[in-house]
Amino acid sequence: MDHPSETPRKSIASNHENRPKCGAGKRALAAIGVGALAIYGARVLINLFGPSLPYSMRECPGGSNDSAEFLEFLSLVTDAPVRHAHIEALKNGPEFYPQQVAAIRRARRAIDMEFYEFKEGKVSAVFLDALAERAQAGVEVRVVLDAIGSFTTRASYFKELKAAGGQVHWYHPLRWNTWQFANNRSHRKLLVIDGHTAFVGGAGVADHWMMDTRQGPRWRDTVFHLQGDAVGAVISTFSENWLEASGKILTGHKQFEFHGDHRGVPALVVSSTPSGGGTRARILFQALIKSAKKSIVITTPYFLPDRSARHALEEASQRGVKVRVLVAGPHIDHPVVRRVSRHDSRHLLQAGAKIFEYQPSMIHAKIMVVDERWCVFGSTNFDHRSFALNDEINVAAIDRKLSETLVDQFEDDLKQSEILTLEMLKNRGLSSRAELLAGALLERES
Repeated sequence: MDHPSETPRKSIASNHENRPKCGAGKRALAAIGVGALAIYGARVLINLFGPSLPYSMRECPGGSNDSAEFLEFLSLVTDAPVRHAHIEALKNGPEFYPQQVAAIRRARRAIDMEFYEFKEGKVSAVFLDALAERAQAGVEVRVVLDAIGSFTTRASYFKELKAAGGQVHWYHPLRWNTWQFANNRSHRKLLVIDGHTAFVGGAGVADHWMMDTRQGPRWRDTVFHLQGDAVGAVISTFSENWLEASGKILTGHKQFEFHGDHRGVPALVVSSTPSGGGTRARILFQALIKSAKKSIVITTPYFLPDRSARHALEEASQRGVKVRVLVAGPHIDHPVVRRVSRHDSRHLLQAGAKIFEYQPSMIHAKIMVVDERWCVFGSTNFDHRSFALNDEINVAAIDRKLSETLVDQFEDDLKQSEILTLEMLKNRGLSSRAELLAGALLERES
């Protein structure tokens, strides 16, 4: 029979002998953890401040951007089949929100919605009411929201929609095992109704697109209404992030029970995701800038082109193309971006391009028109984040009528804008040194 006192003595001795081994194991695990954090942190910093792939385009295939050869080339390099669409430009929230809600209320089979920004408020409440009513009626309602862009929106905000049968999922939510992807966001804004109607543009769902708020005047933006077989490509774009957010492949007769309408203008739906820095958005914009013979007009809230895109615009201006860029002015929601953008704009101004700052409110539209023939619109800002880090969607269409409309809107916006001059960029004091350093860091992204 063992002595009662022997057991604790053996246990204590055993623990004492093993203690160094346990401590070494903990230190090893801690070292692995620190190493993993360092790797993940380095990845985020490289994404933010590391140099991206330099790129250029030597010639315009087909000789002219109105040729069949150029259309085929652009379709191939952006991996976007040529489709067709009837396209309508909807200017500002009081015009596009009512049309979007009306389309939701008419839905009979399926509603697919993806937004970077979906904010609690009067506008989103109307959207949720319409979505819940349709879900209750048996319509398949699927919603994907970016977890960072809609960070302040509570999950409980969608309680009634979920109770009615709607599905809501967050893109790249912040979790212990996903935080390294926090820099890769879905910046897409799209809404698809029954497979035959779509809305694509720069606006999310929030009150500041519809009305003046405490933060400032109503935002200036444009959303585009699409009908035709190009809508099928918008569904394809949605299905990509639906799989990532929900873990489910989009399927079912309600989703795909529609007939393609091949009428309308030729259009490419270009979905862009990060891939070594060379996203399809970069290819699309670079090819069209290179193809320009007469004019380029760009509306973008944040104008921070990477070095390659800036060189393409400078070269276009120097060969006689009329290059005009409209950017956010004093009401910009990120003032530092405006100051850094001004610093970088010197190069373009010296090349002969013209840059204007919109004065009445924050301008948030993302539009490019080339030679009053090609229109590009969607979610892409003219900056490194949109070109290299975000999931984006753009539509490029050959549509002279739409081009005329967009150029007319551009001219109207210029009447409320202030031209940026080289003189305005002189005499910057010591307080701007930090901003210039920020500009240098942003240039490292280019």
